[in-house]
Amino acid sequence: MQEFDYVAAKSVDEVIALLAASSGQARILAGGTDLLVQLREGRRKTGLVVDIKRMDETNALSYEPTSGLRIGAAVSCQRICRHPAIARVYPGLVEAVALIGGTQIQGRASLGGNLCNASPAADSIPALIVHSAVCLVASGRGVRSIPVEEFCVAPGKSALQADEFLLSIHLPDPPAGFGAAYLRFIPRHEMDIAVAGAGASLVLDDDRQTIRSARLALSAVAPRPLFVPQVGEYLAGRRASPETLAEAARIARAAARPISDMRGTAAQRSHLCGVLARRSLAAAVARAGGERM
Repeated sequence: MQEFDYVAAKSVDEVIALLAASSGQARILAGGTDLLVQLREGRRKTGLVVDIKRMDETNALSYEPTSGLRIGAAVSCQRICRHPAIARVYPGLVEAVALIGGTQIQGRASLGGNLCNASPAADSIPALIVHSAVCLVASGRGVRSIPVEEFCVAPGKSALQADEFLLSIHLPDPPAGFGAAYLRFIPRHEMDIAVAGAGASLVLDDDRQTIRSARLALSAVAPRPLFVPQVGEYLAGRRASPETLAEAARIARAAARPISDMRGTAAQRSHLCGVLARRSLAAAVARAGGERM
C-alpha cells in the first residue's frame, strides 16, 4: 500500500482545515471498507487520510416523528439495521442497507461512505432517493444541502468539492399512507454486487387505492444511481392496479441505460429493470396499505 499521513479528526472545524490545506489530496475515512481496498490496490491515491469516525456530528443517529431521521456520515450499517425505530418506520431503507456486505462489513461500513463511493450499483442509494433523503455537506463556506438524487454525478464521483465532506444524511418523516421497498437481482445470495436493483416509494390516499405521489430509482443500469421522475409523474392520481404498476415498470425500463459487462448483459439488465420496478412498486403499495406499527 502507498504511504500516506493519517489524522483522526475530533471536530468539524479540524476536518475543514485539513481539507483546505491538502489542495484536494486528502481522502475522508468514514467506514473504510471501500477506501482502504482502493488505496491498497492503487485505484485511489492520497497523501492524507482524515478519519471522521470519532466526531459527535458524524456519529449521530436519531429519529423524531416531527423532524425525521438523521444519520451521521460515519454511522455503521449495523447500527442503522439494529435501530428499532428505523426498522419500524423505514423498512425500505433497512432492507437496502442490510445488503451492504456481510456481518463483518456491516459493523464497519457506513451509509455515508457507501454514498460517497458513488457506485452505480450501490444498493443504499436508490433507497435513499425514494425516501427523499438530503445530504448535509460541510466546508469552510458553511453547510449546504444536496438531494441524494443529485449527489452522484459519475461512476465513483460525487458532487462534493475538494474542500467539502459529507456530514450527515437526513430523511423526512414518512407521511400517512407511505410505503417503500428495495429489491435487487444478484447471481449469489449474499456479498455480491447487484446486476440490477430498484427502489420504490409511494403515498396512498385515504382510500388506500389511489396513488398520491411516487418515486422510483434504479441501480446498476446507468453511469450513476438513476432517479426516474417520469414514473412518479405517471403514477400520481392513478389507482394502484396491476396494470398501472406494469406501465410504470415499462417507463422505468425505458429510462434505463444499461451496459454489458462480466455480471450481466444490457438486455438482461433492461429486462430486470421492468421486473424489479414492478415488484418494488407492488411491495411499496402493500406496505402503504397497512398500518405502521
